[in-house]
Amino acid sequence: MGRVYTVEFEGVAVTAIQDLFAIAPGAQKPCAIVGVLIAQSSDVGDAAEEILRIRFIRGHTTAGSGGTAPTPQPLDDQDAAATFTARVNDTTIASLGTAENLISHAFNIRTGLELWFPPEARCRIDLVIAGNRLVVRLLAAPVDALTMSGTIFVEEC
Repeated sequence: MGRVYTVEFEGVAVTAIQDLFAIAPGAQKPCAIVGVLIAQSSDVGDAAEEILRIRFIRGHTTAGSGGTAPTPQPLDDQDAAATFTARVNDTTIASLGTAENLISHAFNIRTGLELWFPPEARCRIDLVIAGNRLVVRLLAAPVDALTMSGTIFVEEC
């Protein structure tokens, strides 16, 4: 098993379609997505309920913009810095390259989303080609602004 890192965003006002996460592996350092957590903390109650659609897309070669580029954090505090790059909350979405839609899903904003990809299930998303991004994209704007947080877990092999 390789080193596992987290990339997160917290308390971000989400009002538009965006790439919640974008991960691009480093040169000759493949990585895999281990899990994703997404939640919101501003809308509660039945009247505020929404279902948001997301899609995992691999293959874009141009990074999005409008968000931030956080530093991936190792779960083991003795691990070296990650070689992959990450972006979060890009409102201008990643583009170019050959996009491959891998997973389409939806979640209720009251319960959030928790997805895990254990190696024994053989369903992890691998990223091998440097600069070939995986994005987790919010496919439609929420009805009203949501305060969202999320974490993606990335294993560097």
